[in-house]
Amino acid sequence: MRQLPTRRSVVLTGVGTAAALALPSAAARAAEGPAPDLQPHASYWYPDSLPSGTPGPGITWRSLKDWRAEDDEDLAFNTASVLLAARFTPVPVNRTARGGQARVQALVSFDHTAGNPSQGAPTADYYALTHWAYLDELVFWGGSAGEGLILAPNAPIVDAAHRNGVPVLGTVFLPPTAWGGELRWTRDLVRRDALGRFPLAAKLVEVATAYGFDGWFVNAETDGGDAALGAEMLAFVTDLKRRAETAGLRITWYDAMTIDGSVGWQGALDDRNQDFFRTADAMFVDFRWSPRSLADSGDLARRLGRDRYELWAGIDVEARGWNTPVDWDAIVPRDRPHTVSYGLYRPEWTRNQLPPEGRTPGRFHAADDRFWTGRSLDPSQPDTDGWRAPATVVADRSTVDRLPFATSFNTGHGLRWYQDGEVVSAAEWNHLGLQDRLPGRRWVVRSAGRRPAVTLDFADAWRGGSSLLVDGDFDAPATVELHATRLPLTRSTVVELTHRADAGTVTVELAVALREPARPGEPVPYIYLPAGRLKAGGAGWTTSTLRLSTLRPNLLTPAAPRVNGRLGTLRSLGVRLTAHGRATWRLGALAVRDRAAAPVPAPTRARVTGSATGAGGTSLRLAWHPSPGAVRHYELHRLLPGGNRRFLGGTCGNAFFVPALEPEGGERSARFEIRAVDELYTASAPATTVHSW
Repeated sequence: MRQLPTRRSVVLTGVGTAAALALPSAAARAAEGPAPDLQPHASYWYPDSLPSGTPGPGITWRSLKDWRAEDDEDLAFNTASVLLAARFTPVPVNRTARGGQARVQALVSFDHTAGNPSQGAPTADYYALTHWAYLDELVFWGGSAGEGLILAPNAPIVDAAHRNGVPVLGTVFLPPTAWGGELRWTRDLVRRDALGRFPLAAKLVEVATAYGFDGWFVNAETDGGDAALGAEMLAFVTDLKRRAETAGLRITWYDAMTIDGSVGWQGALDDRNQDFFRTADAMFVDFRWSPRSLADSGDLARRLGRDRYELWAGIDVEARGWNTPVDWDAIVPRDRPHTVSYGLYRPEWTRNQLPPEGRTPGRFHAADDRFWTGRSLDPSQPDTDGWRAPATVVADRSTVDRLPFATSFNTGHGLRWYQDGEVVSAAEWNHLGLQDRLPGRRWVVRSAGRRPAVTLDFADAWRGGSSLLVDGDFDAPATVELHATRLPLTRSTVVELTHRADAGTVTVELAVALREPARPGEPVPYIYLPAGRLKAGGAGWTTSTLRLSTLRPNLLTPAAPRVNGRLGTLRSLGVRLTAHGRATWRLGALAVRDRAAAPVPAPTRARVTGSATGAGGTSLRLAWHPSPGAVRHYELHRLLPGGNRRFLGGTCGNAFFVPALEPEGGERSARFEIRAVDELYTASAPATTVHSW
């Protein structure tokens, strides 16, 4: 594994910026000195004993043994709020992707161990992972001897993953001695108390439960141990797994430390690590695997009574991404059942390989689509080149199975923030917890003519930071598949499209399917409903409301009796576009509902829980009691003198940090509004609070 850098400047979080119209004098601000650091960060710890010396800038050394939820001042900012969604597997869009065989894990470093903001940051340059449809497990990777060894994932990542049905694991990393690892930290981790129990196993489960993530990836790579230490590590993992299972958590073991206490990186499941595999839920097989070792590993897993696909064969893509040479036939052969699953180490290469000055959201997503979908950029047309993108190997999954459902194609970062088509913050931002459920198959386009380009675009949006853009030289209708669904269909079901034409004239039809293809790779059997004829320079953003009761009656009448007014199941959603010559069409939002939703109740007891003033302005911590309704997220605004509102950011939780505020327009206090937002993006009445200057 690669060691992460150990130093980082602190990044101030919060979406949006606060203009300073009535500033204190520079001399007065300088006299105040630096403000106390209220910025919440993702949490990290050592098991118990700390390194010698002093930590570097922006680093705080903490002991997990001493952690208590009631003393964790950042807990409210780091707690995930979205529950892990159930997923279903539609009929695969190509004949090479399989369900029920190999699965995909990703080990991702979203930021450095220290100084990773809890709730996003004011930059669009971020690894905004969106291809959740192909993932089964995400590991929040990191850790270093100089910062901390145990990492809890921050809430936005967990919330985004959970919305798409993907569990997220924190990391326990005991680094190699060459990277500063010390065997005392391994001994600290597995130390028993006077009653023979493992206090840190209990702490790990307590942390995951309090923070709302799904378990731990245990990676013990510090050499120098003996058989006694190996036995204690096995006993520790056994206890951790028992506690985790009770709490609904999972444990993945990394193939490094062996049962004799040494570090051996087997590159296989064998007699030196099988006891750890039998104890954990899964095992990451080190990169040293071979075709023979993986085949033998799968056979041994079967003899142990375990699923061979609970083994993740490591693929290191950190340096070369899709140019990484991989013996794919050893893992996921095309002519026989898959051998094992695989784990992608550091797929954030798609961002990191871009030059810093060129890391725009658009360029990042173009690279990320290439990585996950393949060179064709259409999973219905899988590539045959050397890189087997996940879309060509594993069946995609979806969580769009209940009403209401809505998306504004927001990726969780952007160059601005839009509300109802208007810019309400001109600042760059990232916050994965605000990410929508995006189309899993990017991008399936079916046309008898030229294929238009389909992208997530950041130049304009209806809500959030991005929209879906289709651009091309049309010579035939083109159907763009969007979401695989399992939505209940009634005579009151309504679909809404908020869209516009940016170039040319486009005739738009909603594509709906009430059944799936009979076999993998066959087209979805869509039915088409008129959704308008849009002309560039016309009315701008338009919302087309379509009642699915206009479908032919025989299509809405299932053979089985109706249950609770349900007429069937909506299986897929897309659009068909018809134009002549060059045309550009933008989809800002898509919603499916069966009734008008009642307004979501407002949150209550909004308050300022902390403030600090320094040379850069005043930073605040805000908190509130959650709305009793079904809330997707909360949005925060500052009410400016004169009555205008400025968007500050959003979160799925009940606390928010706002940096660097200044008085405006001679105001004596700053006023803030917090609104609950439901699944259809309807906002509640505000809860308000003030901060006196």
